[in-house]
Amino acid sequence: MTLIPFIHQLEPDESRKWLKILQEKMPGYRILEVQDCSDDERRKARVAIVANPDPEEVRLLPALEWVHSLWAGVEALLLSLEDHPLKIVRLKDQNLAQVMSEAVLAWVLYLHREMPAYGQQQKQRVWHQIRYRSASQCRVLVLGLGELGLTSVLRLTQNGFEVSGWSRNPKQVPGVKCYAGPEALKEAVKQADILVNLLPLTPQTNGLINKALLSALPKDASLINFGRGATVKTDDLLETLDAGGLKHAVLDVFETEPLPESSPLWNHEEVTVLPHISAPTDYDTASDIVSQNIHDFFQKGIIPECVDKQRGY
Repeated sequence: MTLIPFIHQLEPDESRKWLKILQEKMPGYRILEVQDCSDDERRKARVAIVANPDPEEVRLLPALEWVHSLWAGVEALLLSLEDHPLKIVRLKDQNLAQVMSEAVLAWVLYLHREMPAYGQQQKQRVWHQIRYRSASQCRVLVLGLGELGLTSVLRLTQNGFEVSGWSRNPKQVPGVKCYAGPEALKEAVKQADILVNLLPLTPQTNGLINKALLSALPKDASLINFGRGATVKTDDLLETLDAGGLKHAVLDVFETEPLPESSPLWNHEEVTVLPHISAPTDYDTASDIVSQNIHDFFQKGIIPECVDKQRGY
């Protein structure tokens, strides 16, 4: 029976749950944590399942050809394995895109229907109705038009919002104005009442949402960051909020997670802090995808589409 090492830095309860469901979905294989594999099994392993693995444990597998990540985001994996020649396959789960689009719609509605302001009014015991505007009058710009972004754009348009999108390379989406490239981004943000970031973290997107970009947004615009924490320059964001240049920020991802208790984001009245919950991985659908991909490799010699290490995704 073929052995598949599982390399991770998960909490014990979470790792046990993954091991159980992966083994159930892959009855023709043995799934073992790498430390439980014999030396001979480690020498022969050609593929491994990983979740934020310790790179030193990856190096215990000299015949390894590729790894299958349980997460959609792989920037930490790329960084930790940058000197390792193996191929990296990230999780591509349509269910994940649907869950993300649900979160995008929920928090766009949160901002559009003035929930932060009503929350503040309740604390102050103020009874005041804020004037309503229709969704068609609210302009939402989605940064990142990969699978997550495209699904979110569709969900927003179905709910009546005026939606545009931006990506590094040109995309065409029916009914949606699409921008591409750095220069176009400067123009795109001028048209956004709500800016939604779904970009992966790459050298090009690191610090992309900075003071200059935030300052280009219209007055009373808001930000949602469901991409990666390092895409937003936190000091620039706080400065822009304090100066009144941004109405509100919904943040689900941060450079350091969990967010340190000392962070000023916790207590800022115009910031909503979420504990990285916008698109959690689904155990069932993720394990189905991993199982099928590994089965195809051993039965047909097929390696799924791999991460472009130069692009970062």
